[in-house]
Amino acid sequence: MARALVERNVRAYKHGWITLLSGFFEPIFYLFSLGVGLGALIGEIDAGGGRAVAYASFVAPALMASAAMNGAVFDSTFNVFFKLKYQKLYDSVLSTPLGPRDVAVGEIGWALIRGLLYSTVFLFVAAVSGAVESWWGLLAVPAATLIGFAFAAVGMALTTFMRTWQDFEYVNLAILPMFLFSATFFPLATYPGVLQWVVQATPLYHGVALTRELMLGDIGSGILVHVLYLAVMGLAGVIASAHRVERLLLR
Repeated sequence: MARALVERNVRAYKHGWITLLSGFFEPIFYLFSLGVGLGALIGEIDAGGGRAVAYASFVAPALMASAAMNGAVFDSTFNVFFKLKYQKLYDSVLSTPLGPRDVAVGEIGWALIRGLLYSTVFLFVAAVSGAVESWWGLLAVPAATLIGFAFAAVGMALTTFMRTWQDFEYVNLAILPMFLFSATFFPLATYPGVLQWVVQATPLYHGVALTRELMLGDIGSGILVHVLYLAVMGLAGVIASAHRVERLLLR
């Protein structure tokens, strides 16, 4: 049943395809400005375990993970808030056979589709530019989808608590530090000891580490920790989103 809401979003974006298209360019611009431009000055960087890689190869997976996070958060917060508070879309949806769980799964599913499109194009560009060093990198697309799932689910759950547009300042307050300090641009070892523990507790760090290990071909048992962290985060978000939508619209 949630598929009907996904189809509704697909039809709606047929008239707003430029907005959808714009999401492809930001991570690609970052890749060429930082990975290629700044990377020419930095040269190689320690990716862990004493392995030195080109800076573009180091930063590309992080940008892919960050793009998945940003796209999912934008779609599951700003768009959902507008539909919930102003468009009153979900009031109409719940007058059909669809329930609160279908609303949550449908909106999160649409965010995943957008993230899948963005990550596929980004991976292709990164591969062409030489920033993908292993065939394991093909799994970076489902990894980015998992990242999008985790952030979209939690983002939608938190959106149900927001009262005005000003509340979205808290979203930016959380997203920006994660983008800058989740071992995105520098190895984890460069952070002070205590701060390393803080970084490793953030969800984007697990997304960055998962994507980086795949694109560099550094496959180990630790990858399961990243997958489990993001999967639990996403499932908890879906349950919370469905509960909150039911409480807000069926009370």
